[in-house]
Amino acid sequence: MRALIMAAGFGTRLEPLTLAVPKPMVPIANKPCMQHNLDLLRRNGIRKASVNIHYHPEQIMNYFGDGDKFGVSLSYSYEEKLLGTAGGVLKMAVLLGGLTETFLVLSSDAITDINLRKMLAFHKSKKALATVALSVVSDTTHFGIVGVDASDRIESFLEKPEKDKAPSNLANAGIYIFEPEIIDMIPRNHVYDFGKELFPRLMLKKAPVYGYKMVEYWSDVGGLSAYIRANQDAMRGLVRLFLPGKKISSTVWTGRHCEIDPSVILEGHVVIGEAVQIRRGAHLKDTVVGDRCVIGYDAKIGGSVIWSDSFVSRGSLINKSVVGNWCRIGEGVTIAGDSVIGNRCQIRKGTHIPEGSRLKPNEIL
Repeated sequence: MRALIMAAGFGTRLEPLTLAVPKPMVPIANKPCMQHNLDLLRRNGIRKASVNIHYHPEQIMNYFGDGDKFGVSLSYSYEEKLLGTAGGVLKMAVLLGGLTETFLVLSSDAITDINLRKMLAFHKSKKALATVALSVVSDTTHFGIVGVDASDRIESFLEKPEKDKAPSNLANAGIYIFEPEIIDMIPRNHVYDFGKELFPRLMLKKAPVYGYKMVEYWSDVGGLSAYIRANQDAMRGLVRLFLPGKKISSTVWTGRHCEIDPSVILEGHVVIGEAVQIRRGAHLKDTVVGDRCVIGYDAKIGGSVIWSDSFVSRGSLINKSVVGNWCRIGEGVTIAGDSVIGNRCQIRKGTHIPEGSRLKPNEIL
């Protein structure tokens, strides 16, 4: 089975992190989100994938190349203008010369450990034209919500309904298995979406479209709190991912060539990238530190994610926040919770960053 990976969107809910980085490249526990999805495909025996790209496409292509070092074969479909989820899948199919077998579609910017083999077996047992992975959510207003009957046949799709109008608490997880006939149902040269257009049309036709109720983990990593939570869940083993580095204790992973002073306290779950320096008196708790970072003397970081190549100076305090790539955090800086420091920011000595702050790339404070 071939996979078609949707990687063309802007990831606006993760701004300012995604102002300089496409959402598929946003790291979860020091690996790009899309890399975790390639791991998922390989784990389920899927070795061929096509990827649609649009926003910062060079970052995705330069990192993943032909996919060989990730154990898959990758091809790309560049969209000069966004075509919608279904329109993007149609273009990938056309570039492949058509699809003649059952195929998988999934988002590149969500985290899941869904068993795709079981989903495929469900799809075949129902003789479905389309099968949609469904995940239970607590807030229906952020997702496409699906109504199903007793046999799991889908009866309705509603985009982001109010709770009292939602047919269920089952969200469309953006993971689909299709028969090749679906391609002929997508109009050419149109912006066209699965959830808003194709699926409601299939409901009217009473086509055999089924919902596969996931029992596994799924997160759309839709905003800052969801992003930090996904990193925490990955470290805690709540989602089955391949974490980089060597596990040096039951809750700590470290990469190669790290220099960690013996006085450093690593509390809770901590993932440390390659070539990281952590200096005397530093204290890290429930935190991810990216490759080639330097964490200075007596710095304290809790519940946060630090991307690669950043420098956190002596005595700084970072709480439940995200610091992007190539940032320099000066001595004695305090970054209060729910803050985002975009790529290449510089924060001067002694600065206090208030709770909920959003610094765009290249800002200097």
